[in-house]
Amino acid sequence: MQTVNSAGKGFPGSKRLLRRSDFQRVYEFGRRQFTGNMTVFFLRRTDLPEEAASVRVGFTVGRVLGGAVERNRIRRRMREAVRLNWPAETVPVDIVFHPRKPVLDLPFEELAREVERGLQLAIQRARVAGEVGAAKPLKRK
Repeated sequence: MQTVNSAGKGFPGSKRLLRRSDFQRVYEFGRRQFTGNMTVFFLRRTDLPEEAASVRVGFTVGRVLGGAVERNRIRRRMREAVRLNWPAETVPVDIVFHPRKPVLDLPFEELAREVERGLQLAIQRARVAGEVGAAKPLKRK
């Protein structure tokens, strides 16, 4: 396994989804995109002006993916892949990555490519969704 040294490079809280309410909003009102080893949920934010907006990313790694050590390892690898492929454009979109079991054994280069593809698709489709109109809930109650 290749080790990536990211000393001195952080992933600040301003670029991350941290509150449960943010995750719930993305799941309920957002859209989803399936890639090979993960599902990407995304929602364009409308509460901020365009110039103050930026991409925020969150990760959900469920217990089905393994014990705490495995889940934390998946989360760290995905966070690093996002950090390395951070988009240059500032689009007001929240993105949640939900990995599948094979991510644990996936080589980091493949994981980084898939995360990059997920980021690009989410930003592109969120931009189009923002032009079309308001978001509608995904869940039926």
